[in-house]
Amino acid sequence: MNKLLENAAGKQTMFLGNEAIIRGALESGVQYIATYPGTPASEIGNNFYALQKELKDDPKFYFEFSTNEKTAMESAIGANFSGLKTLVAMKNFGLNVALEPLLPLAYTGTRAPMVIFIADDPQCHSSAQSEENTRPFSVLGHIPMLEPSDAQECKDFTAEAFNISEKFGTPVIVRITTRTAHQRALVTLGELDPNRKIQLKGEFVKNKRKYVTMMPRLHGMKQELLDREQELQEYFEKSKLNRMEGRSMFKNQPLGIITSGVAYLHAREAMEQLGIDLPVLKLGTFHPLPEKKIRDFIKKLKKVLVLEELEPYLERRVQMLAKDVNCRLEIHGVDFRSQIGEMKPETALAAIAKFAGKNYKSSKFEPNFKVPMRSPQLCPGCPYWLAFAAVKKAVDEKEVIFGGDIGCYMIGALPPHEIYDYMFCMGSGIGIAHGIKKATNQKVIAFIGDGTFFHSGIEGLLNAVYNKSNPLLIILNNEITAMTGHQPHPDAVGVENRIPIENMVLACGVTPENMKIIDQGNAEEFIGAVKEFVEKPEVSVIIARRPCKFVENKIG
Repeated sequence: MNKLLENAAGKQTMFLGNEAIIRGALESGVQYIATYPGTPASEIGNNFYALQKELKDDPKFYFEFSTNEKTAMESAIGANFSGLKTLVAMKNFGLNVALEPLLPLAYTGTRAPMVIFIADDPQCHSSAQSEENTRPFSVLGHIPMLEPSDAQECKDFTAEAFNISEKFGTPVIVRITTRTAHQRALVTLGELDPNRKIQLKGEFVKNKRKYVTMMPRLHGMKQELLDREQELQEYFEKSKLNRMEGRSMFKNQPLGIITSGVAYLHAREAMEQLGIDLPVLKLGTFHPLPEKKIRDFIKKLKKVLVLEELEPYLERRVQMLAKDVNCRLEIHGVDFRSQIGEMKPETALAAIAKFAGKNYKSSKFEPNFKVPMRSPQLCPGCPYWLAFAAVKKAVDEKEVIFGGDIGCYMIGALPPHEIYDYMFCMGSGIGIAHGIKKATNQKVIAFIGDGTFFHSGIEGLLNAVYNKSNPLLIILNNEITAMTGHQPHPDAVGVENRIPIENMVLACGVTPENMKIIDQGNAEEFIGAVKEFVEKPEVSVIIARRPCKFVENKIG
């Protein structure tokens, strides 16, 4: 049996942070899960997908890979309004896509418990767009947000998030970062009966007052939302998710640390290395913040260090609260650390040493030789090698603008290809290409993967056809969502009810004579098609189809 399904309360099992999230959801009796794959959240969907296959004769939950994060959110909302306990999972940029249905959900509230899992990626280990920090979205949406620090807390906070959601009738966000998602540690299991019967069918009970977000009822909904938020703040003041610790807390210690997430672990490790034990306020809830607890912590301190990743959101709130109780408090944060890149152990160590007046010399190994830099590479045998080579042979790179998108083929921006002139976010390649074509007479070729096309490329293609521009769109169809771990999509190998990409392209209004399906291995045909299609006066599409080298081993 899969270790995620073990019925062994009290047993310690080694889990990734993401696996612990799943275990917490299973222990809470989750019934409906929807996600779109995005690293560092990918393991959530991958494991639920595997569990669903394992439990096909006795299903314990419904799981789906949705076509994008917005549809995942909407799917989960529909199930939740039908009375099912739901979980939605995505990476930070996915929240941007899902915000449109999420913000009204905060107004209506939930019918059953609902948790939204968000994985941020400081340092951009698996992201290309930006070091997006999703914490302010909880404030924007008036949605409670929990921040676990380690794998045990990932499980426990997920269970608590379901409890909070049930108690207050609100969606709850559990937000972690890469190092929490991908750390591996022993986790003490809770109760999970693999033989229990889970009700997978609910019933939507009509309630227009609750579910229809229209004026004049809308203002009443917002007042209810603000009232819930106030109740949540009072609840979080007493919650064990926020705690003060440190032996010197009551010894008139003038220094203290406020921290959250993985920065808390770095702070504890740094103090151990420095041989000090400063009072620490460990915050497990980012919103609503337990303001009274923060005031109580800082009122007798002379100096406080706020340790957090990226932008100083906690630090700014502490500065505001200090004005009420300790206007002489010296507050440090970004002056002792960078706002760029993830929090690292050595970063925390240097910051705390400086804060506490301790001598600290970096033990970082400095080699006496130069390590050659290596760029990420496409896998050996990847069909994208053939695609980039053919396009470069077909056109003069100085005469054509090349647009990229999000997927394995992002690597086309790096040596030896260095083909892209712009690259932004999921599905934007064709949308920006259309704008360039409307604003200039230049030739534009946009690349997009098959998974990304279904995620958000269809709308851009439809817009380009409707508004009569003529970029060439090359859909790199390797028949799987490869970059995030070989998850299925509507035109993936082995998927039931398969929806061919070419049908979608034609449905968007591209004419049959302006669409061609080619195997990248046929270089002569590929080169000829690019030369022909880049000159067409209408939108044209080349579907470059050849499976990912590893697809046979992943989907069947």
